[in-house]
Amino acid sequence: MIQTNCIYQGNSIEVMRSLPDKCVDVVFADPPYFMQLGGDLLRPDSSKVDAVTDSWDKFADFLAYDTFTIDWLKEARRILKDDGTLWVIGSYHNIFRVGYQLQNLGFWMLNDIIWVKTNPMPNFKGTRFTNAHETLIWCAKSDKSKYTFNYESMKVFNEDTQMRSDWHLPICSGGERLKTDDGKKVHTTQKPESLLYRVILASTNPGDVILDPFFGTGTTGAVAKKLGRKYIGIEREETYIRYAQKRLDEIADIIDDTLYEPKSSKRAEPRIPFGSVVEHGLLKPGQKLFDIKKRYCATVRADGSLQTGRESGSIHQLGAKLQGLPSCNGWTFWHMPAGRKSDELVAIDSLRQQLKQAIYVA
Repeated sequence: MIQTNCIYQGNSIEVMRSLPDKCVDVVFADPPYFMQLGGDLLRPDSSKVDAVTDSWDKFADFLAYDTFTIDWLKEARRILKDDGTLWVIGSYHNIFRVGYQLQNLGFWMLNDIIWVKTNPMPNFKGTRFTNAHETLIWCAKSDKSKYTFNYESMKVFNEDTQMRSDWHLPICSGGERLKTDDGKKVHTTQKPESLLYRVILASTNPGDVILDPFFGTGTTGAVAKKLGRKYIGIEREETYIRYAQKRLDEIADIIDDTLYEPKSSKRAEPRIPFGSVVEHGLLKPGQKLFDIKKRYCATVRADGSLQTGRESGSIHQLGAKLQGLPSCNGWTFWHMPAGRKSDELVAIDSLRQQLKQAIYVA
């Protein structure tokens, strides 16, 4: 049993080596980008840009960076469950090198997500295009993995349209950006919570364990806690840990877990054939069914088909044939009397839902 909802201080690779095999559901990694900056970056007014000059982003050369990448990816793969997934974010400095190693190690690529920054930092020197995006690679442990993808949640999240792989989100700024007492950024590359919200909502379920081996100021943990997931953070810098822990302590525990469950896929719901409604006695042979305007009337047969005059077929086939349409949802087309003494009609879909509850929920 591993300890969750905690921050381990130390080298990410060494701490991961202390964890058991196949113990986490998702790894989200925001590793050093090895940005190879040459000298200070200045604005047109000669003021200094707060760029990434931290020691944790410095490596001797590409070989050293590749060795570091392979080492942490191997450990991430070992501790990831067979049906787990890994997310890694990077820029043009490193993401292609990371992607190459991911495939070499047997990960199965699912998507590359382009985070389009709606408020990117400008290119002050005017020598290149403005760097207005970063790339996230999402991959499964293997091509056999039955990984989590909450398709329906992502679709409803995106106004009932399939979620695309270009995400337009602002960078971390304003009140969300953690600052020291003298107003300086606590971390130079703090990610926005909106980015992690989408990652976690898409690829995890409540109670899943998410490991972030480069925890920084704890964005992954903060969003995980808000969404009812468990987190494990690994961070070597004591200052980052202090601010991250304070941030996490200020987030209230969720009360109603059901609010954080993903919207289920219709394809995953149990299928109830109309014949089951008949065999369970919710409708009897000889029962009359009508459309909502009572233009059509059909009789229920013992085998679950419907008959009207010489025409017969399933609830869907007969409904389509009577209307002269290529298809019909018979569950919502056909209705039955609400009661013996009532002229009101109710859709037979209510019987399907009743049976579904009786069989699969009770």
